[in-house]
Amino acid sequence: MGETRRSFDPEFRAGAVRIVRESGKSIASVAKDLGINAGTLANWMQMDRLAREQDANGELAESEREELTRLRRQRAEWAKERAELEMERDVLKRSVVLWVKEATGR
Repeated sequence: MGETRRSFDPEFRAGAVRIVRESGKSIASVAKDLGINAGTLANWMQMDRLAREQDANGELAESEREELTRLRRQRAEWAKERAELEMERDVLKRSVVLWVKEATGR
């Protein structure tokens, strides 16, 4: 039967990388303490290093790109909603004008 793969949430990954960076311990010893494969932790360290290099170059980090995409999508949704609300407001204004004209007989 095949081997099942464990998955780790981003907070765990970031914490493991931080432990290696701040404690000065080797990747192998931190991985052993956390009960994960040293190669896995080494991959996380490499991804973190690449992300830090991109940040230093002035490029957006992956999380920043994702947030920017989400905010742009949200802005487009709000613009659409605003246009609909403005149309509804205009229709109501016209309805009130017609109702007043009818009520006053003009």
